[in-house]
Amino acid sequence: MHPAAEDPQTRSALTGYQAGALRWLAGGLIAVVLGVLLAAAAVAIAEDSGRRLPLAGLLVVVLVFVGSVAAVAGAGALARYHRWQRALRTVPWQTGMLRIAGPAVLAFEPEGYDELDPTADPVRLRLTSTAVWRTRAVQQLHDAVVRAAPVGPREWVLTADGVPTVYGARAVRRH
Repeated sequence: MHPAAEDPQTRSALTGYQAGALRWLAGGLIAVVLGVLLAAAAVAIAEDSGRRLPLAGLLVVVLVFVGSVAAVAGAGALARYHRWQRALRTVPWQTGMLRIAGPAVLAFEPEGYDELDPTADPVRLRLTSTAVWRTRAVQQLHDAVVRAAPVGPREWVLTADGVPTVYGARAVRRH
């Protein structure tokens, strides 16, 4: 078995995930810089003319706060990308059927899984992303053949043919 990272579709999907992470990081940093520049411009205008800019303070706070959150999200996604890429260099993809049990609740049935076998259990997963569009994209893979690989003790990565990215999920413990 070849490591998952050697697959051209995997490299493409990881590149798509990395591009999204970089967009969030860069967009967040740009928003923070714009907020700081707006603050400096508002202070300079107020000092020179004695007039205050209406709503400038609120806009500065929003730009800096939202930009900071976006930058942190992008940095986290970039860290996940590097962790996933490193793990996928050592593990092969497992193909199987994806079943959707709820908005972010999944069951991965590896190839050869027999639902009539009482000792066989699917891999129960919960999506790590809370983005609605990512959740809906995974929901569209219900009953589809997907590729999945463990990238940590309780973390899995999913993708499928024609899907331009990878999705992260955590293994759910049975109660």
